[in-house]
Amino acid sequence: MGKLEDKYNLDVVFEDNHLILINKKPGQIAQGDKTGDTPLNEILKAYLKEKYAKPGNVYLGLIHRLDRPTSGGLVFGKTDKASSRLSKMFQKHEVKKTYWAVVDRRPPQTEDTLVHYLAKNQEKNKSFVCKPTH
Repeated sequence: MGKLEDKYNLDVVFEDNHLILINKKPGQIAQGDKTGDTPLNEILKAYLKEKYAKPGNVYLGLIHRLDRPTSGGLVFGKTDKASSRLSKMFQKHEVKKTYWAVVDRRPPQTEDTLVHYLAKNQEKNKSFVCKPTH
């Protein structure tokens, strides 16, 4: 990471005139929520404003989200046109997403389907795996 990336605690993987891709760390939030924690879209706007010495507001479109505990690639559009096109690609499933899980032991099968139910705790703003009776 460069000094400016360090200052904003960002791991920029790719950037061009149209989009920016960052490696989201676990615990970071993509957009604002009721916790009041500073979201990545606001941090990234400040980073771009400083990096390019922009006098006015910085446009940044959040294309998709990742949950707070999840790490991985997060794409933002740097223009309205790019954001619109990227959003449509995600909506049409033209973008392939791969999710990896870290486990402490090798599963008995190399492939299977996992079905769980989630319950949301509004006070903690977190979801938990639960039995279907909850």
